[in-house]
Amino acid sequence: MLKSFEPIESPQSRILILGTMPGTASLAMGQYYAHGRNHFWPVISTLLEFPQGADYKAGCELFVQSGAALWDVLHSCLRDGSLDSNIEAEQPNDIGEFIREHKYLKAVFFNGANAEKFFRKYITPQLPDVEGIHFERLPSTSPANASMSFEQKLEIWRRILEFL
Repeated sequence: MLKSFEPIESPQSRILILGTMPGTASLAMGQYYAHGRNHFWPVISTLLEFPQGADYKAGCELFVQSGAALWDVLHSCLRDGSLDSNIEAEQPNDIGEFIREHKYLKAVFFNGANAEKFFRKYITPQLPDVEGIHFERLPSTSPANASMSFEQKLEIWRRILEFL
């Protein structure tokens, strides 16, 4: 059984970015989006203007200071490899409780279609009153999403800046 990581967040987080479940490289390194070809951290560091060469820990601190939070929809699952399409026996994180506890939250962004799919399946039915919170799917930053260039993803991901 694969297990996700704890959220990267603060009580002042204004946006929550949800992935599905860390891939093999991420799980091995104990870091969100650790695969060298995943565009997540390059997109985020460009948008939030992180210093060049910021390491993972520093990047996470800057990410949280910007008002962002990061977590996965799934707490655990079975999966052969890293593809979301191989996920089985999934169990969700308690994102409803996360939303209740984060009073400044303005938006929830899904990193790809599968994060949104599992959110709608497991989280939406038990959500607290979320009036005023924006929900939006963004293109996956995964290397499996090769149909879009980095620049195309970056342009669409700019949407997060409206809520920070």
